[in-house]
Amino acid sequence: MIGFEWTVAKFFWYLFFMFFTLLYFTFYGMMAVAVTPNHYIAAIVSAAFYGIWNLFSGFIIPRPSMPIWWRWYYWICPVSWTLYGLVVSQFGDLTHMLEDGDNETVEQYLRNFFDFRHDYLGLVAAVIVSFAVLFGAIFTVSIKMFNFQRR
Repeated sequence: MIGFEWTVAKFFWYLFFMFFTLLYFTFYGMMAVAVTPNHYIAAIVSAAFYGIWNLFSGFIIPRPSMPIWWRWYYWICPVSWTLYGLVVSQFGDLTHMLEDGDNETVEQYLRNFFDFRHDYLGLVAAVIVSFAVLFGAIFTVSIKMFNFQRR
């Protein structure tokens, strides 16, 4: 519907990124509940992080357009890696010319405007998996170590 190519590799890359994105969001929610005293505080903390993640994901403001002193948060934002992976896996290798008159391919546009490179697809996949593992590990450790019960 939005120009995806019908190839097996791109289909499985899409499934991979969507699965691990949903997985790290689930683990993040579990982690937020485990590190806070109750689910009300976890909802407040999660809502704040979701807003910050949305702002720094590179969708509203692309990374090259961000001020240099904010770019560090782009690199630790999980949603930015998901956006990077989804865009690059689906459109990063297209050599079709854009119809806007700039005489550049889709691949060149992604490299020039977003600084997305198809060569880093494996690295992006590893980072997405590591966010899921990190949030799951923090949940596991915090559920074992923290005790918010009162006597």
